[in-house]
Amino acid sequence: MAAEKISLDQAKQDKLFYFVANVVILREEDKRCLILKRDTKEKVHPGKFAVPGGKLEWINLDLNKPTRLNGEVLDFENVIEDLLKREVFEEAGIEIKNNLTYINSVAFIRPDGIPVVLVKFAAKYKSGQIKLEKGAFTDFAWVNQTEIKNYECIQGIPEEISKTIQLFSL
Repeated sequence: MAAEKISLDQAKQDKLFYFVANVVILREEDKRCLILKRDTKEKVHPGKFAVPGGKLEWINLDLNKPTRLNGEVLDFENVIEDLLKREVFEEAGIEIKNNLTYINSVAFIRPDGIPVVLVKFAAKYKSGQIKLEKGAFTDFAWVNQTEIKNYECIQGIPEEISKTIQLFSL
């Protein structure tokens, strides 16, 4: 029988994580990537430059709208792609192209003790003008691998910017 509700009742507590995806966005015309400055009120990396992204939430798994039924398992295909498109639009007001390229992943423990699995991708800018999400971000820049060094970023962002530019320059 397929699940009727999302629940942690049967979950093993030592196997629970936030799932987060981030995306480095390349603007092809000038080979620059978007960075966003996190508000100083953010719990994790306040005031530092980052790239768009967000957490997968239960609301993203509407049990009435799975993309397929896999036996008794409800499948939700393209959930990461949909998450990143939505987050990029909410956080920066722009659209990205469909194809994501995997960069890397990291697991970490937030200051509030919550474990997180972060998967990072690269994508190409599609359209739109930057409009920052109020209360979440205070500034932005389009940077290349040299210019990124002038910004206080979350660790790893400069390397991900360089890798994204390299990936899409092949």
